[in-house]
Amino acid sequence: MQIAVVALGKIGLPLAVQFAVKGHRVVGCDVDIARVEAVNAGIEPFPGEHDLDVRLKDVVASGLLTATTDTAAAVAGSDAVVIVVPLFVDADGVPDWGWMDAATRSVAAGLKPGTLVSYETTLPVGTTRDRWAPMLQEGSGLVPGQDFQLVFSPERVLTGRVFADLRRYPKLVGGIDEASAARAVAFYEEVLDFDDRPDLDRPNGVWDLGSSEASELAKLAETTYRDVNIALANQFARYADRVGIDVRKVIEASNSQPYSHIHQPGIAVGGHCIPIYPQIYLWNDPEATVVRTARQANAAMPEYAVDLLAAAHGDLDGAGVLVLGAAYRGGVQETAFSGVYPTVEALRARGAVPYVTDPLFTDADLEALGLPPHRGEPVVAAVLQADHAEYRTLTEADLPGVRVLVDGRRTTDPALLGSIRRVVIGG
Repeated sequence: MQIAVVALGKIGLPLAVQFAVKGHRVVGCDVDIARVEAVNAGIEPFPGEHDLDVRLKDVVASGLLTATTDTAAAVAGSDAVVIVVPLFVDADGVPDWGWMDAATRSVAAGLKPGTLVSYETTLPVGTTRDRWAPMLQEGSGLVPGQDFQLVFSPERVLTGRVFADLRRYPKLVGGIDEASAARAVAFYEEVLDFDDRPDLDRPNGVWDLGSSEASELAKLAETTYRDVNIALANQFARYADRVGIDVRKVIEASNSQPYSHIHQPGIAVGGHCIPIYPQIYLWNDPEATVVRTARQANAAMPEYAVDLLAAAHGDLDGAGVLVLGAAYRGGVQETAFSGVYPTVEALRARGAVPYVTDPLFTDADLEALGLPPHRGEPVVAAVLQADHAEYRTLTEADLPGVRVLVDGRRTTDPALLGSIRRVVIGG
């Protein structure tokens, strides 16, 4: 097949490489000229994705993957188009359609009869049928479901392990009609491989959910579940702090029977997915009080961690405080909706002088992100925000001057911290 992948980000590029590894000719499309040039040179444009550098070099060298800024031309030469353009939302969950509208119009300009169009960007329910189908028809003169096939098939992977997750999880599809769904099932069966999953009630592979709306809701539901679950764990943790219970032991005990799957509490919920997709769900369903309350509870955790620090240390006015970790989670060089930002804000609100350090970011990187890098200034306390592996072996010598550490992820080893008082969320 000839395949166009629109947007070569941290999901789109590995997808394009995956399709090429399966022997198909792939053109990756992106508005970022520097990224297109890097891909065409076989150079990984961002670090941290396991095995991407090797696979990218191989498929570019073999001629199976090229990149371009001309989306319409790439679509015109393709049998299938996969769109992974970011969708941004504001604090109220209202989508900013700018990038996706522009990409859709570019796709429409090159669309030809018989093409499969698959959206993988997480969307509000109804978007594929009610927004993209009319826009594609208007721009191409072709009728969706008649002249071309249209589906929604959400990405379900985690950056850093995209290739493994593509094999591990069923690929969900939902078409605007049965013919679109059937075409999408055949397409994804051709470009993906799947691990055996005896734990599933049906074979791992491509699952047709019956409609684009069902597929859109499935993605929102699985991610919103995680946000709500984490919020519940955080509520348990805050209560445990008040009554002097170790919530980690409580959660371990609760999860020892098969009907409890409580997640772990922590200082923040960050990344492109978990903080955002519940907001998209709320845009569809504003009466979802459980979802809204959970989102508010998780958003309050960085300030709560700073409250714990103040309770353990005392007045923070003028105190230098080191925030460990700018990333939204350990092992990734990414700060999308990271808890580092509200943590720094909460420290400043207390009168503290915050500094940030992260093993994956240089001082210049941090400054570019609007974060104050630590260049040896005196500090008396610290807050661990990201669970980088490097922090598991932190010692007292690594934190000179620090008397209190709030470990927001339970990553550090208290036996290595010597006289530093270690405080965790949930006791």
